[in-house]
Amino acid sequence: MRLRSIGASVASLMLVTVIGAGCAHEDKGTATRAEQAATRAEDAAKRAESAASRVEAASARAEAAAEKAERATMHGMRK
Repeated sequence: MRLRSIGASVASLMLVTVIGAGCAHEDKGTATRAEQAATRAEDAAKRAESAASRVEAASARAEAAAEKAERATMHGMRK
């Protein structure tokens, strides 16, 4: 969860910076580059969010496996 918010924050900051730089100059080429950079920042944010989601799912699987192992160990100790 924390990784997702960090990735989104970084992407938002990049997007604001790029758009701000693009708006500061009224040059058409700069605006196009700013739009391209904004698109790349959005794509990076999506990739970061996807990676965070995969990490979160892996964490949940690891936690479930640890609980299962703990139950199996406790069951073995009772015998």
